[in-house]
Amino acid sequence: MTSIEIRTRFLNFFAKREHAIIPSSSLITTDEKGITNSTLFISAGMQPLIPYLLGKPHPEGTRLVDVQKVLRTVDIDDIGDKTHATFFEMLGNWSLGDYFKEEAINWSYEFLTDKDEGLGMDPNRLYVTVFEGDANAPRDEEAANIWKEIFKKNKIEGERIYYLPAKNNWWEAGENGPCGPDTEMFYDVSNTFKGRGLTHTEYVEADDNREVVEIWNNVFMQYEKKNGKIIGKLPKPSVDTGAGLERLAMTLQGVDNVYDTDLLKPVMDKIKELSKNWDLVSARIVSDHIRASIFLIGEGVLPSNTDRGYVLRKLIRRAVRHSDKLVISSLVPVIESVQKIYENIYIEIQDTLVKKVLTDEEIKFRETLSKGLKEFEKGTDAFTLFSSYGFPLELTLELAKEKGINIDIEKFNEEFKKHQDLSRSGAEQKFKGGLADDRDPQIIRYHTATHLLHQALHDVLGEGIGQKGSNITLERLRFDFSYDKKMTDEEKKKVEDIVNDKINKALPVQSISLSRSEAEKTGARHFFGEKYADIVSIYFIGDTLETAYSKEFCGGPHVKNTNELAGPEGKWVFKIQKEEASSQGVRRIKAVLN
Repeated sequence: MTSIEIRTRFLNFFAKREHAIIPSSSLITTDEKGITNSTLFISAGMQPLIPYLLGKPHPEGTRLVDVQKVLRTVDIDDIGDKTHATFFEMLGNWSLGDYFKEEAINWSYEFLTDKDEGLGMDPNRLYVTVFEGDANAPRDEEAANIWKEIFKKNKIEGERIYYLPAKNNWWEAGENGPCGPDTEMFYDVSNTFKGRGLTHTEYVEADDNREVVEIWNNVFMQYEKKNGKIIGKLPKPSVDTGAGLERLAMTLQGVDNVYDTDLLKPVMDKIKELSKNWDLVSARIVSDHIRASIFLIGEGVLPSNTDRGYVLRKLIRRAVRHSDKLVISSLVPVIESVQKIYENIYIEIQDTLVKKVLTDEEIKFRETLSKGLKEFEKGTDAFTLFSSYGFPLELTLELAKEKGINIDIEKFNEEFKKHQDLSRSGAEQKFKGGLADDRDPQIIRYHTATHLLHQALHDVLGEGIGQKGSNITLERLRFDFSYDKKMTDEEKKKVEDIVNDKINKALPVQSISLSRSEAEKTGARHFFGEKYADIVSIYFIGDTLETAYSKEFCGGPHVKNTNELAGPEGKWVFKIQKEEASSQGVRRIKAVLN
């Protein structure tokens, strides 16, 4: 089944069930459209509808269906594997205080399995999860019983329903607002289990091994949360239902990766035709990044060194770099192949300006790349490559990795901060924040969040940990610390809760300059063994230096109050996206505010 057929069947199926078809919102988050401007881009299918899920009347009614454009760059380093993509599409149908679990679950099953109106999937290869219950809310027996009736009615035998904890089957926007359980549908894509039921243990192992793939999710917003606690049920519960188009296309087209679906295979074929030095990972990066860049330019984003333009420039530059590895002289045919795939779906990317902006940036960066590569081969250091030749650090790191060369990141960060005048003197020159841009408000928020994270890790894991490095971009913060084992889910949750608690308490963020000896007596965290100037600056989070929750030798910049980390409308939350090994004895956390 083609991706066009999947989109069409989905919209028609729910339109027949009295859902108004609404167009995809812009990829760009804008307050004027009533969208919470918590991220640079729409990063989830439900994001444009948050105001309506919170009670605002939608002009099209209480039943909606859409295909929403989405862009995520948090995992940009993972692009090139089988499943990650920066741009993708989410199918969603919505009940705004209208129908609830009975209709949502039955329609989900019907659409997935019906051969005439739906996708015609084999129901015997379907498995579902529901919320197991905890101190906040009871086990979702209502959803489970609906599934039991469906399986019984359709004579689907064996164990199919699995109760899982909140980390798997619970949705919430933060400490305050609507929340509730969800039920997720998984499919045995390769028919490993031949349609039989699975025990709970077998299911968990199958999920871990990716033998079953999530293809659908129904979120039931039925509770209200205030200050982190459930205070009751919502008078008009809503449903947020959806599935990834790319994931469904993989399943229905019998392939094991996004790049072999009809959404990207024509692009990959074009790249292979043009390439004189084939490399699968590079081809995937080029196809993904060019597609994402085209959609961003189609939304009016232009390459620049800040905000959305910075993200676009990074995507284009990585695409150019990997097209060079493939020995492709021009990206124009690749651009045209992407436009061809979506020619009858997204008119905005067909504009000739899209191709012009992308090719102009390609030509400009190829000149930079040529000069930078020559200097790199001479052994020029990373910061000189960046400051004198406009060569991005991430490309220097990629080249160094290919050649087995180590780059002194800390030295680069120090030089960068001097260059940007983010340091004042002494201790300021020793600050190791890894800021990706000058004084962008989002960068500053993440800088303060890093201080909170640092202290929270000490609170949860003990004083034995130590900072080993950090890096902050517009999209996320990254923090490296010494610790000899993987953090548990409970430990990560405790760290998140502590940081969000400090954000909600609206603590002042202040600084003071002291002599080095006086500063050390305060207990402020710093890099032991480093040489500091006679006068150093301490940033502390709290009412006084003595009672502060966090205090560190630092040159700034920071927010004035932790409540600024909650975003323009106070709805952002701190969330750990990934915790992994960075090197021997060093762990790495990637976290976001959204």
